[in-house]
Amino acid sequence: MEQVDFLVVGAGIAGLSAAICLARVGRVMVVTKEELAESNTAYAQGGIAVAMGGEEDVALHLEDTMSAGDGLVNREAAAVLVEQGPRRVEELLAWGTKFDRENGELMRTREGAHSRSRILHANGDATGKEIAVSLLRHVREMDSIELMEWTTGVDLLVEGGRVVGATLLDGEGGVRVVRAKAVLLASGGAGQVYSDTTNPAVATGDGIAMAYRAGAEVSDMEFYQFHPTAFSAPGAPRFLMSEALRGEGAYLVNAKGERFMERYHPLLELAPRDVVARAITHEGMDGEVYLDMRGVGIKKDLQTRFPGISKFLAKYRLELGRDLIPVRPAAHYLMGGVRTDVHGRSSLPGLYAAGEVACTGVHGANRLASNSLLEGLVFGVLAAEAMLADDDRAQGPGTRDQAADVVTSVRGGTTGEKATERWIAELRDLMWKYAGLLRDAAGLGEAQRRLDALAVTMPQGMFRRALEARNLHSVAGLIVAAALGREESRGAHYRNDFPERHAAARHSVMAKGRLEFVNN
Repeated sequence: MEQVDFLVVGAGIAGLSAAICLARVGRVMVVTKEELAESNTAYAQGGIAVAMGGEEDVALHLEDTMSAGDGLVNREAAAVLVEQGPRRVEELLAWGTKFDRENGELMRTREGAHSRSRILHANGDATGKEIAVSLLRHVREMDSIELMEWTTGVDLLVEGGRVVGATLLDGEGGVRVVRAKAVLLASGGAGQVYSDTTNPAVATGDGIAMAYRAGAEVSDMEFYQFHPTAFSAPGAPRFLMSEALRGEGAYLVNAKGERFMERYHPLLELAPRDVVARAITHEGMDGEVYLDMRGVGIKKDLQTRFPGISKFLAKYRLELGRDLIPVRPAAHYLMGGVRTDVHGRSSLPGLYAAGEVACTGVHGANRLASNSLLEGLVFGVLAAEAMLADDDRAQGPGTRDQAADVVTSVRGGTTGEKATERWIAELRDLMWKYAGLLRDAAGLGEAQRRLDALAVTMPQGMFRRALEARNLHSVAGLIVAAALGREESRGAHYRNDFPERHAAARHSVMAKGRLEFVNN
């Protein structure tokens, strides 16, 4: 058994931001499933939205965020996000983060549902990677932070209704028990619950599942944002075709070569993501949908502006500005998660959450483009400050090694790797088919029945993929239950059988198998 002051699960922008703050006071352990560079943060292409133009800019950023969230945004959380964002970005600049500049000034671009250009980029389309490298460089300079790669969270330790640590599986297959005064979940999203996703393989909803099993409340799990433009070609990964492409002037055209977004929204290609995703789904029923940058390529050097995307497309003999790029929606970002207050406190004492794993309500029913990196940056620090401020976190020695119960419940035999992968593939396929972009009661009911059947054959064993299978099943169940319960269409949640939006905006809240809806 090990003892630290603070345990941080996840090493993306939220986890590292929090660790830097916590390290000033105590010993911090940061764990991540793969190498430190592998997180959703590092995959973020589009940029970081921040209002650095004064009070008017901040006020407009707040209203854009509120509007995109389709009536469900927690205004307090959104205000904190946009007001504290500039300060946090200034810290990144002080730590050496190199955002793109033009004539010495920070370059700002525009993306969907933003009323003005406020998106900062780094290396064209590698913003997340640059931020992650900058944060890691700063973290490595702090002796009080221990970084553990290739370490998977198994379950939280709960004693007397309080989270006091976690059970971990290290890279050699050893079980480690770590006790801490407070635990921060910063483990990212759950895109791997769907067969088509822009998320990396690590995004299996571990933090949400761990928190829910421990008894914490989760909220708004039905709101999964499907990015409108992921690369679509047989056998190719759903590589993200950044919204910044449309911000630079790319059109969407159908198989007939017609530009169609004017039929769906006055903002055309820069409409909120849920609108664009559904429009592409509708237009693509009888053929492909494409991004068309041929007109833009005449005026700009797109290979320099989007080097990562250009390098990817070159593998398929495609080029921005020359070719039509086939696209389709893919699971991208979860607006729901572990229910927290603005300071990252969950419903369980001792447990905090920040970033995509958390649900403060800042995104409402549909996240505003490029607000996610800012969310991790701002709320990671706020959660750390709350962990330091809460004076009831003292703990005595545990009465027993709770990890033994966890290990016993997971082990119970070992499922083969191929069988585990087939099981996971079946779950991901059924979620895409029945609980994806367009939903109805019949499909969601079928998803529940199939998830119940999969529970009987759940992969067993103390190895990473078996643990991820268990977590994906938990997250899938939460998404389906909340989607069935929400009999309306709002933001990223669209019900074919309930196309209208309710007048009252309510959040879904789930804990210990109980679903309820509470006022915004």
